[in-house]
Amino acid sequence: MAELARTPFPLPLLLLLLLVHSSLSEIIFEERFEGIQTSSDAKHYAISAKIPEFSNKDRTLVLQYSIKIEQDIECGGGYIKLLSGFVNQKKFGGDTPYSVMFGPDLCGTQTKKLHVILSYQGQNYPIKKDLECETDKLTHFYTLILRPDATYSILIDNRERDSGSMYTDWDILPPRKIKDVNAKKPADWDDREYIDEPNDGKPAGYDSIPAEIPDPKAKKPDNWDEDEDGIWKAPKVPNPAYKGPWKRKKIKNPNYKGKWKIPWIDNPEFEEDPDLYVTKPIKYVGIEVWQVKAGSVYDNILITDDPAYAKQVVDEVFSNREVVRRRPLKKLKKSEKHGKKRKLKEQERKHDRRDYMDDYHVVEIPSLQQTAAVLLLVVFVDFRMSSVLIKKTFLFCGLCRMNSDGVFCFYVPLLFHSANRCA
Repeated sequence: MAELARTPFPLPLLLLLLLVHSSLSEIIFEERFEGIQTSSDAKHYAISAKIPEFSNKDRTLVLQYSIKIEQDIECGGGYIKLLSGFVNQKKFGGDTPYSVMFGPDLCGTQTKKLHVILSYQGQNYPIKKDLECETDKLTHFYTLILRPDATYSILIDNRERDSGSMYTDWDILPPRKIKDVNAKKPADWDDREYIDEPNDGKPAGYDSIPAEIPDPKAKKPDNWDEDEDGIWKAPKVPNPAYKGPWKRKKIKNPNYKGKWKIPWIDNPEFEEDPDLYVTKPIKYVGIEVWQVKAGSVYDNILITDDPAYAKQVVDEVFSNREVVRRRPLKKLKKSEKHGKKRKLKEQERKHDRRDYMDDYHVVEIPSLQQTAAVLLLVVFVDFRMSSVLIKKTFLFCGLCRMNSDGVFCFYVPLLFHSANRCA
């Protein structure tokens, strides 16, 4: 993918075009196993490919591709575009008109948007729903399906993320219904859910009940001097008999009609468009994004009218990847199995290979000390000297060790081609 690409898509190297006609389905464009990756940070990328012209009139349109945003993108897009009419591929960029824009757009931790933008009569309309894309660093398949009944489905990795109608989820056409701005609430409309009980009366003496009364538990202090301190009065406390201002009891209103709402009426500006789902004939597929951190890998681009085939592609890619992923695990398990077998055999021999293999598994020139020890061994053996003296000599030279069973083992460097021997 070239930076600020101003040249046509290098088809022989980057995309494989397939045009297959059959009675059941048609694959308009398919590119597989030829992944294309953004390469330089803080760059704008624009690249396009001309494809066989495709009209989705009376047909389903399926746009699918995979993307692996394996870098910490920070901020940037990962979407794809379908273009109609004539496109000067050398000048393809952000201002080039398109018919469909679909895919993820990430920025920081807040923006993780999944764009679904459709063009209608020269104007672009984004979907009204807040759809989120995947944010991990794995490969994900994004699939958009537009049907002749103006319904749509959005899938990620063959799992439906959202679906609905183009009539309701885009503001492409004026709404079928609008609120009647001239409507007024009828004079006899009673929207009071509860009313005062007409037969409820105020009890006699209710208004004379004080809100506070002297504290009946309070006592005048013993040292209180009325001549100096004045007449003692008990402090005030809330009166438990006081219920506040009197109000009538409430009862349900038998004439309640509910909250009045402005009624909906047919929108005089709405006109049915049976071809709402139809895009202009698709002639190009393009990638036009800006990324702070590069490294995204586009692959498996597919344009078809067969959702079942699109699903099959996703299943095949993921199944093949699972096979590849399992191969090293099988090798690892096999290696672990052989390792356990070797350990068991070593235990059966009742010695630890580490005792003597650490230092003596390579051929090296013996030191003067080791050479003298070997010569001494030859002399001692020839003269049938005491085995205890031989062992002491080899212990001194570092050529004899006692294993875990208390047995002395002699180790001679491989240069002398002598086998290890335990005594």
